[in-house]
Amino acid sequence: MTPEGHRRLHEELKKLKAVDRPKNVADIEHARSLGDLSENAEYHAAKEKQGFIASRIAEIENKLAQAHIIDPSKMNHQKVVFGATVKISDINNGEEIQYQIVGADESDVRGGKISIESPIAKSLIGKEKGDTVKVSTPKGTKEFEILEIRFE
Repeated sequence: MTPEGHRRLHEELKKLKAVDRPKNVADIEHARSLGDLSENAEYHAAKEKQGFIASRIAEIENKLAQAHIIDPSKMNHQKVVFGATVKISDINNGEEIQYQIVGADESDVRGGKISIESPIAKSLIGKEKGDTVKVSTPKGTKEFEILEIRFE
């Protein structure tokens, strides 16, 4: 994952532990004070949320423990690799698109970040500026030309 993705996971973990979990404990205590737990929807909702929070904390801690941080700004390749920012042009309509290839947890297509596991990223990996790639999409096969490769 990129340093930015690593930072965001750390921030989410910190929020879960420092804000969300204590609030959830308070919500459970409040719901308990309302009486009969068997028919207490607030209590059951708070307990369900508690399970979600605990699960998410464990998931993030596991991801952070196994993460390999790759800083694209310290890379200089002629080929597309993880962390690269790639500008491509749709050969059919000339539309230019820019994507950074990131880890699955960091992907945000609207933000210009695609998972290394996505079909577009898989087709770009190992290619150079000027190469063309074909990508199977739900709307059919598209062809792109690589215009630029940067490492930021």
